[in-house]
Amino acid sequence: MSRSPVSAVFAALVLTFASAFPAQADRLVARVSISQQTMHVYHHGQLLYEWPVSTARSGKVTPAGSWRPQLLSRNHRSSLYNNAPMPYAVFYSGNYAIHGTDQINRLGRPASAGCVRLHPNNARKFFDMVRAEGMTETRVIVVR
Repeated sequence: MSRSPVSAVFAALVLTFASAFPAQADRLVARVSISQQTMHVYHHGQLLYEWPVSTARSGKVTPAGSWRPQLLSRNHRSSLYNNAPMPYAVFYSGNYAIHGTDQINRLGRPASAGCVRLHPNNARKFFDMVRAEGMTETRVIVVR
């Protein structure tokens, strides 16, 4: 049985909007907007925080998608970028993480090598929330 054009369009719209908004099943959701350079943090579907971030600068990439955190590292240092500090790192896709930065004057505009940078106070809040709720109950969503 083939789909009608209307049902195909509807299915595409559902998939588009489902990835753009936090899932109700996840207790903690971080939704990062690359275009807005912001991160919204939802707890049980309720917006708790809206923070400025820095994502990838020109020539670098912050991948879009949806992940569960894979690793928490309180005092991480980058093995790829000259031992750069990455406090309160929440790794969600390989070497990509949400973490604090000492370049807080650059928040709100692209500046990173691909990670999502936050003010260290906000990174600590998010890190503590992920630790409290659990990585299996947390979702990181990055949208263009």
